This record gives sequence, structure tokens and C-alpha cells, in this order.
Amino acid sequence: MLYRILAAAGLTVLLALLPLPRWLWLVPYLVAGYDILLGAFHGIRSRDPFDENFLMAVATVGAVLLGEYQEAVAVMVFFQTGELFQGYAVGKSRRSIAALMDIRPDVANLETPSGEVTAVSPDELAVGQVILVRPGERVPLDGIVLEGFSALDTASLTGESLPREVAPGDEVISGCVNLSGLLRVQVTKPFGESTVARILDLVENSAMKKSRSEAFITRFARVYTPAVCLSALALAILPPAISLLLGRDALWGTWIYRALSFLVISCPCALVISIPLSFFGGIGGASAQGILVKGGTDLEALAAARTVVFDKTGTLTRGRFSVTEVQGEAPRRALELAALAEQYSTHPISRSLRESWAGDPARHKVEAVQELAGHGLSALVDSLTVHVGNRRLMDALGLDVPDAQGTVVYVAADGAYLGCITLADLSKEGAVEAIAALKKAGVSRTVMLTGDSEEAARPVAAQLGLDSFFAGLLPQDKVTRVEELLASKPAKSTLCFVGDGVNDAPVLSRADVGVAMGAMGSDAAIEAADVVLMDDDPRKLALAIAIARKTLSIVRQNIVFSLVVKIGCLLLTALGYTNMWWAIFADVGVMVLAVLNATRALKAPRL
Repeated sequence: MLYRILAAAGLTVLLALLPLPRWLWLVPYLVAGYDILLGAFHGIRSRDPFDENFLMAVATVGAVLLGEYQEAVAVMVFFQTGELFQGYAVGKSRRSIAALMDIRPDVANLETPSGEVTAVSPDELAVGQVILVRPGERVPLDGIVLEGFSALDTASLTGESLPREVAPGDEVISGCVNLSGLLRVQVTKPFGESTVARILDLVENSAMKKSRSEAFITRFARVYTPAVCLSALALAILPPAISLLLGRDALWGTWIYRALSFLVISCPCALVISIPLSFFGGIGGASAQGILVKGGTDLEALAAARTVVFDKTGTLTRGRFSVTEVQGEAPRRALELAALAEQYSTHPISRSLRESWAGDPARHKVEAVQELAGHGLSALVDSLTVHVGNRRLMDALGLDVPDAQGTVVYVAADGAYLGCITLADLSKEGAVEAIAALKKAGVSRTVMLTGDSEEAARPVAAQLGLDSFFAGLLPQDKVTRVEELLASKPAKSTLCFVGDGVNDAPVLSRADVGVAMGAMGSDAAIEAADVVLMDDDPRKLALAIAIARKTLSIVRQNIVFSLVVKIGCLLLTALGYTNMWWAIFADVGVMVLAVLNATRALKAPRL
């Protein structure tokens, strides 16, 4: 389209400078607008003519019949420029989401009755067969652990930051990553019904299910176009007919000229250029603030946001554990021994213990480290037998320990309880301010959805000042909750969902406006989202809403201003008080003022 616009503009300049036959103006006219004319023709054939293509075709053909070739070419070029802006803003950002989601395993290790292991496609396996899942591999199908102890990284599915310990008899779901031990798993569901297959299906169906409002110009033209065309027809026929009935001169030429002028004036240049340009300016202004908005319809939906739903891990919290409290008879010693004993582990909790202690690793003091599956570990530290783990480990040692809420690590040395260490996934910097800014902006409900336990989610929700939260959710559960929230949202408002993980992609697609964290977010989340916060700062969401509302305000200003001036000029022309040149001047002036007003959208508002 860009080359057509440039070619038409170049031919227009050439024709304006050289004394060539006037009919040659039809060349740049057709170069710029042949698809508009074809669109109008197909609309007439399908008995649905009243769209912007029909309006542009009638108006410019009228200009050509009046000999105003330059006006016809200019209108087509301006209209196509507006379409180019809109197309550039939307682009091809919505590529196939499912292709980017890497949670589908390609191979499953089938254990045959003879004990051999064969690599097969997951969709070839049947319920009841046994598969092996080695460390570092994804679980290919849902099943039950027959043998082995391990930790599973479920972050890609549930968003839960803490790996899940599994033992014989525990259920495992497809898409998780096996972090440590070898697992023998009995398949309980075929691949088509597995968790990973359902997530892929949810993403595709949610994207199709999501409704998009029609572009304003199309909706406007459905009313404006027939009204203008009927008015022009009436202007050409009724006054001369009435004059004939009264025995006067019909003056057909005068009234046909006024009718055609009426059609020329009706060209909505100011609207077709300034409205896409306003959205384009809003998108550009947001981009300068590190906020990527994928299209004008997304900006329009964002402006109406009254309900905002957040994922927890990586969105409102850092996704990394930190020690928040150490209790017991010897808290400092408990933290030191725990950090020393855990120094060889790659577990997120182990890393947090070492970072909190920040002492000399002194690896020569540690020996005989032993993993205790599902419980913790033991080690000799400074000749002390140290046990670090959960309450089950303390129970196995016969130690009486206090109850504690949240993620807790207990420490014992030589059979004596030393203390317990409480860890938490701390909220992101600016998360509290983000929630407060949203409420100040008129968001009536803030909700958090998470795969974490209720004990881990409750303090985060309270600290941030959220209205409500739902914990222990799988991806399909999150979609269900969002469906419920969509049904209960205020009328004429939209719901935003903010997330960062692969598991959030179905919900991002289903929400009215999906917002992804761009710096740390997954590719699938970014592709599924309508808005991307490129620096992961949740405070930018309130700014994005403010930019969207300013843009919509400018759009409404241009609509009202353009229509008021347009209607005034149409009336004056119909009454014969202005000629076509004055009408064209007024039309172009409105367009220039509307475009200048649209450029204000480039400047982001202050919160």
C-alpha cells in the first residue's frame, strides 16, 4: 500500500506541474483507490453497500464527474494513508500462539513389558502404559508415579515458583519439568485429554472466542453513508421537481451541481485520517513509555478497564524466595547451618538461604550430604549431624516443633531442634503503588489468581491491598475464574488480565485486554497479550490506562468537531451560500486541525 500511495502522490505532483490532459488524473486516482472502488462494488453486489468504501467511492466519483480530479485523488490518498497507519499499528503481532508454546513434549520414553525403553510420540501412548521421565525432561502425559522421588518445576503450568516434591502414588501432569530423580509413571490419560493438550486448546479457542468491536469508521459509515447519499439524491431531485410543480424553472444543472458538491463535502477526510492517527499517536506515546499496545482496538478496550486481574508470581511478586523471619532457640546458628548444608543444592529455597546468610561457604566443613526425598536433607557440618527440611522430617526425627504459616524450613543439629526459617516470595517494587494507582484511576476491582497455596497467596493479597484472590489454580481454573469475572463486570467496561508465564496465555487471550510482562515474560504470554509492559513494572498499567483514555478523549473531540463543521458546511452548500471551493477549503481545514489535535496523543499524560 505504501508504494501505491507514493506512486499516486508522485503522479499527482507531475500532473500538477505539466500541461497534460485532465483525464490523466484518473491514473493516480485508480492507482490509489482501485481497491476502494472494488470494495464498494462487492458491497453493492452483496446487498451491504453502506460502508466506508461505498462512501469514498460515491464521493470521489462525484468529484470526478464535477471535474474536480485533484480532490478525488487527494481524498483517496488521504484515506489510504489512514488505512496504512492503522494497519501498521496492528501489524502482524498476533502470530500463532500455539507454535510458540514449548510445553508440548515431543518424545515419551515407553517402558515395554520386557523392560526395554523405546522413544515414541506421546500421542501414541495408551492409558495404563508405563513411561520413564529422566531428570531434565518434561513429563509427556498425565499419570501416577510408580517409582522414584523427585521435584517437578510446575511454573510453566501453574506459575508456582516453588518446585513440587513427588513420590510414589503422587499424580503428575504433563508439561512439568523433572528436576532431579528418575520417575516411573503410569499413564492415566491419553495425550488428547492431558493437561498440556488442554492448555494448547484453550489458547486457540480463547483467541477465537475473544470479541473485537468494529472499527469506528465502519460503524459510523453505516449510518452516515446512507444518510448523505439519500440527502444528496433528495437535493438533486426534490427542489427542481417542486419548482416544476409550481410552474417555475427547474434549474436542474444548479441543483445537480449542489448535490455533487454535497457529496464532495461529505468525504470524511478529517475522520478517516485523524481517528487512525489518534490511535497511532496513542500507541506511539505508550511505546515511548515502555508500553507496547498492539492495536487501536486494544487501546480502546484498555480505556474502559474497570476490573484488573493479576497473576501472582513474576507479575506482582519477584518469583524468588527471600528469608523473612528466623525463629527458635538459636536463630542465627540455625540459618548458618542451613545455608552450609544447602550449599550444593540448586533448589530455589537453598539459594535463598545462602543469600540470606551471606557468610563464608566453608565447603571443607560440610560432608556426607544426603538428599531425603520428600523431606529435606542431612549433612555433617563441623562434625554436627544437621537436618534441614519440612515438618515431616522433624516428625521423623521425633522432634516437637512449633506450627508456622507459609513456606517454612526447620533446622535440627545432633537431634536437637534449633529453629525454623520462614521464606516468602516478596512483592515487586512498585506493586503496592500500582494497585493504589489503579484504584485512583477508577478501577473498581483488583483480583489475584495464582497456582500457589492459599497460605502463600493470602499475605501477598493483604500487603498489596487487593480486593480478592483465588489460589491453587491450574490454567483451566484461571480461565474459569476469568469467565466468572467477565460475567460480573460493570456494564460497558472491560476486564484486564496481567500475567507473564506460558500458563497465562489462555487467560491473556480470553480477557478483554491481556497485559504481559515483557522483560521476563514468556514468548507465549507476550504473543497472546494485547498490551506488553516492556520493563515489567506493574505501575505502568495505570499509565497505559491513562494514555488510552487520553487517546479516546482526543478521538471523541475530533469526531464532534469534524461532524459539527461538516454538517454546517453541508447545510450552507445545500442552501447555496457557499461554492465548492469554499466547501473544499473548509473540509481541508477541518482535516488539518483534526490531525494536529491527534498528534497530542503522542505525549503521555502524567499520573
